[in-house]
Amino acid sequence: MAEKDDYLIDILVDLGYVTPDKVAELRPEAQSSGVGLVDLLLANKVIRPADVTQAKAAHFGAEVVNLAEIKIPDDVIATVPRHIARKYRVVPVFKHDGSLTVALADPSDLDTIDSLNHLLRLDISLQVASEADIETALSKYYAERGGGGGVRAADPALADTIKELTEDHVDIQMGTLEDGGTIDADAPLIKLVNSIITEAFKLRASDIHLEPLAKSFRLRYRIDGMLHEMKSPPKRLQAAIVSRLKIQSNMSISEHRIPQDGRIQTSVGTKLIDLRVSCLPTNHGESIVMRILDKEGLRLGLPELGFFTDDQQTFERLIGLPDGILLVTGPTGSGKTTTLYSCLHFINRPDRKIITVEDPVEYILSGINQVQISEAVGLTFSTALRAILRQAPNVIMIGEIRDLETATIAINASLTGHLVFSTLHTNDAPSAVTRLIDIGVKPFLVASSTRGLMAQRLVRKVCKQCAAPYVPTEDEMRQLNLTVSNSQGATFQRGKGCANCSNTGYRGRFGIFEIFVIDDDARKLIYEKVSSSVLRNRAREMGMRTLREDGIRKVLAGLTTPDEVIRATMGDVE
Repeated sequence: MAEKDDYLIDILVDLGYVTPDKVAELRPEAQSSGVGLVDLLLANKVIRPADVTQAKAAHFGAEVVNLAEIKIPDDVIATVPRHIARKYRVVPVFKHDGSLTVALADPSDLDTIDSLNHLLRLDISLQVASEADIETALSKYYAERGGGGGVRAADPALADTIKELTEDHVDIQMGTLEDGGTIDADAPLIKLVNSIITEAFKLRASDIHLEPLAKSFRLRYRIDGMLHEMKSPPKRLQAAIVSRLKIQSNMSISEHRIPQDGRIQTSVGTKLIDLRVSCLPTNHGESIVMRILDKEGLRLGLPELGFFTDDQQTFERLIGLPDGILLVTGPTGSGKTTTLYSCLHFINRPDRKIITVEDPVEYILSGINQVQISEAVGLTFSTALRAILRQAPNVIMIGEIRDLETATIAINASLTGHLVFSTLHTNDAPSAVTRLIDIGVKPFLVASSTRGLMAQRLVRKVCKQCAAPYVPTEDEMRQLNLTVSNSQGATFQRGKGCANCSNTGYRGRFGIFEIFVIDDDARKLIYEKVSSSVLRNRAREMGMRTLREDGIRKVLAGLTTPDEVIRATMGDVE
């Protein structure tokens, strides 16, 4: 490895980027560890990536180009097809008559240059750019775009597999066993399905959607809450892909008329992940949605949820109470289950017995007894709750309160010395009270058992690597009730888009919260069965911040953008 770097080391020394003494000092370490000397110099921050780019260019007499500072016309980009640009890691920069100038990271790669000459039938001129610039440009110019903004195109391995199956017209055969199972010996299909899952995990997707349409089999990934369309598998492989996934998730492949659910456990590299699989019959075939559950990637700390210090202290006080009910509310996909898991992780101690009742159990938590609901055998929320109360738990988590029977058992448990966590589907915190009363719970039981209500939403986080100062528009300022005076000292930021965030400007999500602590006055109002608007006014008097107000705080801190908060809190307007 070190010998291969010698020509580059000499140039770096000649250009004054590193001293001969430093090279001599680090060479033995590079040889003993098997790491390239240039890589070791970079790791020790002796040189910068830009220095290496300059050295490569100098050696081959090529120019260095900063791809971020130029705009490449669409007709130039169209000269190099997406699969060639991604396979050979090149970006076309300039075209003139029969010649094409391309940027690449390694001008010593003669095989790539020869291949481009052959494939494009053009005279190729070289410019040199850093690997990071190449990756960013490929994401920018060759990304397939979905409804939520730019995202990089499919992984080369996935694209190559789809191309192989498309161009070679591989015939997928599914043999049948005597017991109704199937034999799938077709390696390209297995490779394709595995690549779809692997690429989704690499892109930090939470869900994989495989949707049969009239003339296509659409593949979409949900990344940071937004759907992005990817390179779709051939329509003729639809039945084979669905069958393969149904086999993996232990579903019946002979049943095409009713919805089915299953699970797949697989590994991506060294990571073990679970996929919760849902199969739904539609007009054009069976639609598959896979929820990716990364057990190792689950963050369970309260700060990671997005709490500011004051809200975190309030929340910690609520979950530290010995009894009562704490409800987390919000629509599907707003992070309620993750918040409850974080609560359990925070209070999980050897002197407490914690039992959960979930449908389904999404993550396995160490030291906690988790019960999986199975209505097929009669194990419903209510029957499971009755049984676990005989297990003498200190803390109970109920995945969701869906009916009067479950709500009644949960409230009775909270009144007999248990701390109960659960979720409800309501838009704001005070509406949870109205919802419980609507399903038939007596107001005095709600008033005496409820300790706190919290509504939450998820907003996308500004990418740290490409965040830049940003001036909100007048309309954004108006919608967030911001003025020049009340936003002094604010750090408005927006991501420009880079390889780290798949050119979207956002990476990751966090919560915005509305916490309603039930006091004696609030209990009196609940007992009197007042409307949720009256309760909301009381909560505001007590100092409760609304979802939008909490979002505004996080916009002012530069953590997210105004349009994210506006989108997430459309219903939270006074």
